[in-house]
Amino acid sequence: MRKVLLGIILIWTGFVARAEPVTIAALGDSLTQGYGLPQEAGFVPQLEEWLRAEGAEVVLINAGVSGDTTAGGAARVNWTLTPEVDAMIVALGGNDLLRGIDPAVSRANLEAILQAAQAAEVPVLLIGMQAPGNYGPEYKRDFEANYAELAEQYGTLLVPDFLGGIAGEGADPAALGRFLQSDGIHPNAEGVVRIVAAIGPAVQALIASARQD
Repeated sequence: MRKVLLGIILIWTGFVARAEPVTIAALGDSLTQGYGLPQEAGFVPQLEEWLRAEGAEVVLINAGVSGDTTAGGAARVNWTLTPEVDAMIVALGGNDLLRGIDPAVSRANLEAILQAAQAAEVPVLLIGMQAPGNYGPEYKRDFEANYAELAEQYGTLLVPDFLGGIAGEGADPAALGRFLQSDGIHPNAEGVVRIVAAIGPAVQALIASARQD
């Protein structure tokens, strides 16, 4: 009876209860940080805007550091996981690829990050990277497998390739050029739009997971 009365009072007063926003830390490198772009055109601001347009109550923290490797992410994950953080996006590995770091080393670093998130009871969306073929097929296989295997082991959400949304599955790699900056590595603002559209639904699932915890 009390619940019914409270409901009537809330309707009568026009009060609408709003859910507290979910705070998500995006732990990453220059792709997350928004290298070479105006602040508002970077990955984190565009993703936050996309999510809010879809009706999500969310706040994103840009924890991207240009040049960071998985080791750098592992070194700073504990102070990234501040008390207000409800969920975390982990998008690291591109600089490990550029340096040819042993996939086993990258895996250990990613695992340390996921263990820290698990200890903090923070759900994670793990975003992978596709390795180029110039290090050989074994390197490519082992590096890319890290993400799927760790996601399964730790029960995280997974997006296999950060850049996968730029041209779409099965697209001609040559078509990527118009979505990249002049360095041929970092997406331009239009490229980020496409990345966000591809990754956004997985972040919506991350928000839902955070609300359940």
